[in-house]
Amino acid sequence: DYRQRPAPTTDAETYEFINELGSKKNNVVPIGPLHVTSDEPGHFRLFVDGENIIDADYRLFYVHRGMEKLAETRMGYNEVTFLSDRVCGICGFAHSTAYTTSVENAMGIVVPERAQMIRAILLEVERLHSHLLNLGLACHFTGFDSGFMQFFRVRETSMKMAEILTGARKTYGLNLIGGIRRDLLKEDMIQTRQLAQQMRRDVQELVDMLLSTPNMEQRTVGIGRLDPEIARDFSNVGPMVRASGHARDTRADHPFVGYGLLPMEVHSEQGCDVISRLKVRINEVYTALNMIDFGLDNLPGGPLMVEGFTYIPHRFALGFSEAPRGDDIHWSMTGDNQKLYRWRCRAATYANWPTLRYM
Repeated sequence: DYRQRPAPTTDAETYEFINELGSKKNNVVPIGPLHVTSDEPGHFRLFVDGENIIDADYRLFYVHRGMEKLAETRMGYNEVTFLSDRVCGICGFAHSTAYTTSVENAMGIVVPERAQMIRAILLEVERLHSHLLNLGLACHFTGFDSGFMQFFRVRETSMKMAEILTGARKTYGLNLIGGIRRDLLKEDMIQTRQLAQQMRRDVQELVDMLLSTPNMEQRTVGIGRLDPEIARDFSNVGPMVRASGHARDTRADHPFVGYGLLPMEVHSEQGCDVISRLKVRINEVYTALNMIDFGLDNLPGGPLMVEGFTYIPHRFALGFSEAPRGDDIHWSMTGDNQKLYRWRCRAATYANWPTLRYM
């Protein structure tokens, strides 16, 4: 646990950036803490020799939002689902699923199969717009801006799916402790299937264009290699670890919500470089579309919510979900005042940052 207003952990006034893999002769390229390309404050130091990056160090956590303590002191259990949605702007539904699952596991609540399947479908819709965002940004950062615009054009289809299924372009506000807030209507499912078919064709065209572009190959093949041993030792998650030869996926290894009812295929690559991570995401886009189609075609009947349960204090459990960037882990402990006693959230990115210097 920690204090509501954290204090510095060291008396040092400045952070000493570490050049572990290079030497004092390397030039230093600072990026941040505030930079026009950054969504949030973060300070990066690149140690370079000519055009080669020899080492990299970073300092994050400039902004403390205090979300965990806010949940523990001011919010009820279902109010925290809205807060957990906003841990991440891209994979919010994955976080709220992990949070609700942690409380449900602590209380021994068995969520109806229909609600579990709807959660899985919405997680895959979220995976679509996250992976297409990543593919588009990869094009942008390699100077292939026409590919960037085309991937963002196709990404709009996934946002339309979310709007049809949830009422909003983001999959926020759907989770509740014990189930789901909104049902899927028959006409909405028909529209979603049509959009999935359209997206499958559009993505295939873009992928063929992307992988046949010489500029993309030159700037991604053999670049940013993350050795399988390092990925294993640092317990990387998501496409990062799967692109380094480890077929780890929480959806297959520890099926949660409705994934036990869906056909699951884990994609991995052996190249360990940037293009391998892109290929993992490309394959997962196709798999997500297949899982959405299967889930809509085989949606179980029954209720959306478990009702009549009471919150028993001093129980705790772990909840998790496979977000687009890897597994999100939430730990919750119930309190005796209809509020959480303790809530701990670990986003997937935290597990991947430490290997930055080895790529």
